[in-house]
Amino acid sequence: MIKPLISLAAALALAAPAIAQEEAKPTPSPNQIVDAASANEWIAIPSEDLLVMTLAPDSEGNPRKVVIQLMPPPFSQGWVHNIKLLARSGWYDGISLNRVQDNYVTQWGDPNYDNPEADGETKKLPDGLKVMGEEEYLSTNGDAAEAWMAAISGSEIEKPIAEGHISDFTKRRDQVIGTLGSDSYSSRSIFFRGWPLAQDGQELESNVWPTHCYGMVGVGRNYSPDTGSGAELYTVIGHAPRHLDRNIALVGRVIEGMEHLSSLPRGKGILGFYGEDELDKRTPILAVRVASDLPGAEQPTFKYLDTDGASFARYAEARANRRDPFFIHPAGGADICNIPVPIRRVAGE
Repeated sequence: MIKPLISLAAALALAAPAIAQEEAKPTPSPNQIVDAASANEWIAIPSEDLLVMTLAPDSEGNPRKVVIQLMPPPFSQGWVHNIKLLARSGWYDGISLNRVQDNYVTQWGDPNYDNPEADGETKKLPDGLKVMGEEEYLSTNGDAAEAWMAAISGSEIEKPIAEGHISDFTKRRDQVIGTLGSDSYSSRSIFFRGWPLAQDGQELESNVWPTHCYGMVGVGRNYSPDTGSGAELYTVIGHAPRHLDRNIALVGRVIEGMEHLSSLPRGKGILGFYGEDELDKRTPILAVRVASDLPGAEQPTFKYLDTDGASFARYAEARANRRDPFFIHPAGGADICNIPVPIRRVAGE
């Protein structure tokens, strides 16, 4: 490769703006804001809310583990109950990843259940699974309504999401950080205890639901009124399919090992299922365990950045209005899925 020649004068001319930028202290990037967050702004994720999914090693023999954080109350708790039951009964052990649809989802479950290429007997489900109604896709309906109202109880205050706020001031309660504005799927978007949510009105008592962002985990189901048990799960590996919001139960998100699910070969069959000539592409799932059931030394520890804190407010504003040196034009806003909540693994805790 032939490198262009740059004269000393030209080099000095190029260096001058860089020196000026250093003197002006460029606006920090979102990652720099997160790195500078104080220790007390990071909140531990209970090990009871984590699933550790062990996949078969890759073609080079490298181990593959995926860690999933399950939704906290009041969201999707019937399905969360079922998922923990399925994990603790060992039901997930020996199933496989059966569907990988490009720019959409990776799905796993019993390859002989409702699968176009099923060729064996369906795996028997354990006793004690709950059956949920469609109203439970919303946290303000059914048994979840009382829990949601209790969670957001407290005095109302007015506060922008950050200095140079993303949108207008919004009323919020202590646990809910302000709106990112409306989008095509909801009246407004909010964060609640580390999770991105959508809402169908400006009042906090309005219907609320989790959003289908990249890495979110949902429950596969058949046609209504079936809502799925949790035996079939999927994760979003493409552009956020927000049209699925309120139509399928979201139960968690992948917080580590996403590359093991997003980089799999795409299925050639209908909806990305592996066809008869590519069944060898199914990735076996060796085990799924609730992290709290693992020996102490094997339990992963994670924390998320408090979405009600000052650092998160600055981070969210920076994601919506990039002003660090690479960027020319701040966007002036952001989709809820373009502000992923920072989560980090913590060693030695």
